[in-house]
Amino acid sequence: MAEVNTAQGTSRAQKMWRLFEPVHAVTYFAPASLAAWEDAGLRGYWRGYFAGRAAPLGPVGAGPVVGAFFGFAPVMVARVLPDVWTRISPERALAVRLDGARAALGPLVAGVGADGFTELATLLRSAAEHVPVAGRVLGAANAALPWPDDPVGTIWQAATVLREHRGDGHVAALVTAGLDGPESLVWRVSRGGSDRAFYQRIRGWTDDEWDAAADRLRARGWLDTAGAPTEVALAAAHDLEATTDHLASSAWDALGPATVDRAATLLAPLARAAATLLMWPDPVGVPDPRASGTG
Repeated sequence: MAEVNTAQGTSRAQKMWRLFEPVHAVTYFAPASLAAWEDAGLRGYWRGYFAGRAAPLGPVGAGPVVGAFFGFAPVMVARVLPDVWTRISPERALAVRLDGARAALGPLVAGVGADGFTELATLLRSAAEHVPVAGRVLGAANAALPWPDDPVGTIWQAATVLREHRGDGHVAALVTAGLDGPESLVWRVSRGGSDRAFYQRIRGWTDDEWDAAADRLRARGWLDTAGAPTEVALAAAHDLEATTDHLASSAWDALGPATVDRAATLLAPLARAAATLLMWPDPVGVPDPRASGTG
């Protein structure tokens, strides 16, 4: 990795994440993407979600996905995997998710203007091709896929490689901090990320599992008796985000500041347009690019 000032490097990684995450996320929320899964015969949101996101790993069962996705309750994952592979093959799921992303992003490209999108595709692909894959299960699996032959598909796939690579690093940071899946969610909710009911619903943890996780966080001094985060917990959140940024910075270091700035300028209009198709607040915590002033 190039020798880069940590604050400078993490700032670039954070800036780019705020732009490529909304572009990747159309595959989970955009009506055109969801329709692609229904047209492929997958009824129910979570079948499409788990099939699409896990497809680069092959026809895996619940175990590897519980480990790699981190925040989902094992029982929730097991409701879908491995059964979903009797309904669609991983190869077909890869094609469906890419077609759905193209269908969602294509009209946005036309709306914000096509100038620069071929250049953006080249820049994001170059960044994605520089991600280190050792220890990054989802990042590596997506990086090994063949590249689309069109700019829109390439932009989405590059955003996906970069997103999953960053997510792998975030999971590593959470594990290093001694957190498990439900603890990470309780901790996020305590800091105002969303409400408990929302995260229990979308991640599958029971009341008993959630309460036990909160008790563990209190025991380590991260929550007070009212469930609010302590100063220790807030400092840990800052450190964890900095670690996540640091672990994601090497691809941007390889491109250099001027090239990263150019990629950000080209990506920002698409990120803002993609944001109109997403859920806010975003479940992974990325700020809305329409409000954050990013880019």
